Amino acid sequence: MANLSTTYLNPQIVAKLDNLSLRARLVVEGFIMGLHRSPYHGFSVEFAEHRAYGPGDEIRHVDWKLFAKTDRYYVKQFEEETNLKSYLLLDQSRSMTFQSNGVSKLAYAQTLAAALAYLMLKQQDAVGLALFDTQLRHYIPPRAKSSHLNTILGYMSRMEGGGKTSIAPILHQLAESIVKRGLIILISDLFDDPDEVLMGLKHFRHKKHEVIVFHILDPQEIALTFTSRTRFRDLETGKIITTEPWHIREAYQKQMERFIDDYRARCRQQNIDYVLITTDRPLDRALSEYLLKRRHIA
Repeated sequence: MANLSTTYLNPQIVAKLDNLSLRARLVVEGFIMGLHRSPYHGFSVEFAEHRAYGPGDEIRHVDWKLFAKTDRYYVKQFEEETNLKSYLLLDQSRSMTFQSNGVSKLAYAQTLAAALAYLMLKQQDAVGLALFDTQLRHYIPPRAKSSHLNTILGYMSRMEGGGKTSIAPILHQLAESIVKRGLIILISDLFDDPDEVLMGLKHFRHKKHEVIVFHILDPQEIALTFTSRTRFRDLETGKIITTEPWHIREAYQKQMERFIDDYRARCRQQNIDYVLITTDRPLDRALSEYLLKRRHIA
């Protein structure tokens, strides 16, 4: 079981599957398997159709079959008990198409968003989707019906790397249009003016939304470990430079460290959850962060 869960969460393996719905299901199932051996043990039943028994709950709602398996009391969670609306904001700009290890940032983000949507609907939460680059390409309002997953995955499966990155205007546009408070999840490489991006995120916080930022980067974008003379081309501007990576590596790494630390610190100041994830890492960390945030909101 442990091997299966590891396999399902490996982005290089999962990305080879053409069917996005299958990818989402396998990632979530692999994650659930891993929960049985993690500090988050118990989520695998609590986040789905059950919650822990508490004062005021009727005994007739206790799931005795689950009690026999876990020796813990759980009650059936009814749909009307759950009303969280979550919004997946997915960056499909051209910079997201970069890859050095067989999985582009865009493919990783797509799989992560699909798995989150699957997980949210499994919890009977409503989930919506916004795809953007220089403009808002598609917006699907949140729904809690299981059939809504097909709509969301349909749009995500057809998306391609688009234009330049323009995050802040999209954040402001959505912050003004999303009325009911909910959970905003931004999935992006954040290659834009940090001051502008943070102002957009603060707009959501001003509207009382909870916010998670999944900062998706390729390992080479952090480490720059190329060993020979290399030609680099900016995917969004087309600008090309040729250099010896070793010559600029130390300065580059320091600049990237400042870039990441700046986002992390300023998100913390606004009570925004910031999670850095590289495309060579398993997908379970992002799902765990989401569940922790979901538990906090609940």
